[in-house]
Amino acid sequence: MAFALTAGLMWGLVFVGPLLLPEYPPALHTVGRYMAFGLIALPMAWWDRRELRRLTRADWTEALKLSAVGNLLYYMFLSSAIQRAGAPLPTMIIGTLPVVIAITANLRNPARDGQLPWRWLTPALLVILTGIACVNQVEFEALSRESAAERSRYFQGAMCALGAVACWTWYPLRNGDWMRAHPDRNARTWATAQGLTTLPLALLGYVVYLAWELASSPAGAVVAPLGPRPWTFVGLMAAIGLFASWVGTLCWNAASQRLPTALVGQLIVFETLAALLYAFLLRGTWPDGVALFGIGLLIAGVWGAVRIRPVREPVPTPD
Repeated sequence: MAFALTAGLMWGLVFVGPLLLPEYPPALHTVGRYMAFGLIALPMAWWDRRELRRLTRADWTEALKLSAVGNLLYYMFLSSAIQRAGAPLPTMIIGTLPVVIAITANLRNPARDGQLPWRWLTPALLVILTGIACVNQVEFEALSRESAAERSRYFQGAMCALGAVACWTWYPLRNGDWMRAHPDRNARTWATAQGLTTLPLALLGYVVYLAWELASSPAGAVVAPLGPRPWTFVGLMAAIGLFASWVGTLCWNAASQRLPTALVGQLIVFETLAALLYAFLLRGTWPDGVALFGIGLLIAGVWGAVRIRPVREPVPTPD
């Protein structure tokens, strides 16, 4: 539980990165963060070189898949959602992950993990959806007064957030499977392995981004490789790469190794609450009564879902 809480506090930081540098496109936020993650993993790899040698080709392939979907693709969706719709809506959509992961885990392998009874889970889902609506009431009211183009951006952000939910439903299930299947492996080593496999993907993405910028810029225009505020960008990416990517992944791996997948997936609610806290602190405002009520509904809904225990079907005995 402590490892999952720490991971949530670290991951909440990624929701404020796109808000601190709104002039940077989501693609540059994504490749910048994961280039930093990969570079941080390089000295860690020397530290863990003996453990890394134990990884097989299948292990490295799994780490590459986890990095591509759970890191690059997820953060591309998330940063796009935040820049289009602001922080509260994507944060609350991501907040449905605990229940979504629990449902998916049960449907994926009910014989192994048991099944959450729908008559108990449905009320929790309805409470969470009501909480999302309450938190975003102010945004919805403001949106009704905006132009059609602004409304389109808002709903595009919501769709990107759903894409992020899909990526991060897949990631903890696959990552949890690996960690539970290898209880003798070090959680830090697996975090470093994911950082190492992320680095070439991020470098390739950065080359593609620069090529696109050069091709689409007017003739004679100067393209800044690190954007208009390079030192701020480098510092922010280094901080997010260290704390959110490496420390967050390490703590999540440690939690995944110690807890059932259906339970640890629901503890991502810590990320949602941390992200909401950071977003409102960055705005310099306190959520209004309706938003606070919505946050309370979110916590209550997830808490109710967490308390539901899977029911295992009896194994038929031969006659």
